[in-house]
Amino acid sequence: MFLENTVNHKEQFGWIEVICGSMFSGKTEELIRRLKRAQFARQKVEIFKPIVDTRYHEEKVISHDENEIRSTPVPAAANIRLLADDCHVVGIDEAQFFDDEIITVCNDLANRGVRVVVAGLDMDFRGNPFGPMPALMATAEYVTKVHAICTRTGNLANYSYRKSQNDRLVMLGETDEYEPLSRAAFYRAMLTEKISKLEVKDPEIVTPKNSRNASDP
Repeated sequence: MFLENTVNHKEQFGWIEVICGSMFSGKTEELIRRLKRAQFARQKVEIFKPIVDTRYHEEKVISHDENEIRSTPVPAAANIRLLADDCHVVGIDEAQFFDDEIITVCNDLANRGVRVVVAGLDMDFRGNPFGPMPALMATAEYVTKVHAICTRTGNLANYSYRKSQNDRLVMLGETDEYEPLSRAAFYRAMLTEKISKLEVKDPEIVTPKNSRNASDP
């Protein structure tokens, strides 16, 4: 649960907030909301995203609902540490695409008194924990898990099912490539996918060792 009114302004340390969930769950929307509130309060805010994320714009962070905020694309987590001097708030989108150093960077910033707001997928398309996200969630003071709506059941969705047959771990995409699914729908979809990949071969005729041909003497 995220509580914004528990800040001790006399404390010199910052903190980490993680916003996680599946695709189409509103992670980036919530990230932008928190960062814009900080900007309205005239705090110095810097937003970073991985340089590979060019789906909507090379520099801006843009949600599926087309809300946007200016950001700085960086090739590695170490660049964030260098570019975040004198910031009150640092926002990081698509954190799952960064290298594991993002964990140290976020904690270093928080230890310097910076409020760090991180958004990212907590699971990959196979349903496994994604990159540095589990460690970020473990070290964060606040973790908010948001949900999409399952396209097949209408229930809450926390899985990002990849509809294409591409097995690359990192693959940017939208509704053409991904759909949010509930646990039950995701399980059925993965089971169907596994069955479709099975190769059915002609059964081999196996003769038991203790059987004998009727023509044998």
